[in-house]
Amino acid sequence: MKVTATLSVSPIEKVNVAGHSIYIKRDDLLNTHFSGNKARKFAYYLQQNQDLANITHLVSYGSIQANSLYSLAALAFLKGWQLNYYVSRIPTWLKDSTLGNYGQAIALGANIIELDDDLLSSMNINSAVKTENLDSIMASFSKNLPSNTLFIPEGGRHSLAQIGINTLAQEVADYCHNHRLFENHNKIQIMFPSGTGTTALFLQTWFKENNVSIEVLTCPCVGDESYLEKQFNELNSNKSHWPTILKNSKKFHFGKINQSHYQLWHQLLQETEIEFDLLYDPIGWQCLLEYLESDSSEKITASSSSAIFYLHQGGLVGNQTMLPRYKRKYPEMF
Repeated sequence: MKVTATLSVSPIEKVNVAGHSIYIKRDDLLNTHFSGNKARKFAYYLQQNQDLANITHLVSYGSIQANSLYSLAALAFLKGWQLNYYVSRIPTWLKDSTLGNYGQAIALGANIIELDDDLLSSMNINSAVKTENLDSIMASFSKNLPSNTLFIPEGGRHSLAQIGINTLAQEVADYCHNHRLFENHNKIQIMFPSGTGTTALFLQTWFKENNVSIEVLTCPCVGDESYLEKQFNELNSNKSHWPTILKNSKKFHFGKINQSHYQLWHQLLQETEIEFDLLYDPIGWQCLLEYLESDSSEKITASSSSAIFYLHQGGLVGNQTMLPRYKRKYPEMF
């Protein structure tokens, strides 16, 4: 299997969605194995860095079907490292799968470790708290790792992610300058959904610190608004650098299939001819479209004075397992 570290400048396409003209930043096209926000977050490690010369193992954790699992497996494969990735549990139906982020990570040599009772006991951790406290469990565990092991928190939520995200910010700013968007529009915004909120925070921080008049909009997927704010605060306590959080008007359980999410995903595919991620993007687009229709948005796309971008963060490998789940539950939609 061939894995490369090359990241190109992702293109920007202008599309029409539900009557709104929107620029799509196609970070899904950055690299086959490193697409979207994971390419940006792990850009530092993709470089040839002398401070990584003694690394032989990579340790991380998170969801069993996370996009970061696949990209971390590709990073370890590329560097010749062993990835040990910790999860709360591996569903029985998924264990023999060769598809999606889990299957692709296994094919790249990832060692996926389930935090079962025996392992937790050996770590002196009560099994009853493993799911709710995975962050704290792994933070404690990481303190005792040997010097040849690199630890990356869930989803790439760490300060070094800012290096690749700064490059993304520069690309968006350059596009706006080259296409005279700053001259022709009095408001420019870029929207995308958030997991840990790392990309949104660092992107807005760069715009603020470089006096670039672009507002970052995001919405929570994993938790609520307070969860995102907590994540922002851990990386940057300066609230003036925080993105604007759009609220979700509809309740949903993250990770569970949702008929309205699929319907919106399919609508986007038909209108734009662009495939989006089935897990995060329907939530992001739902919030964006509601925002564009609300009074608070001041009908920004109805006027030539405003422009809005949507950041396509990749994650399409996950659709390999998400689509079959939808087909099983809602066969009438196919």
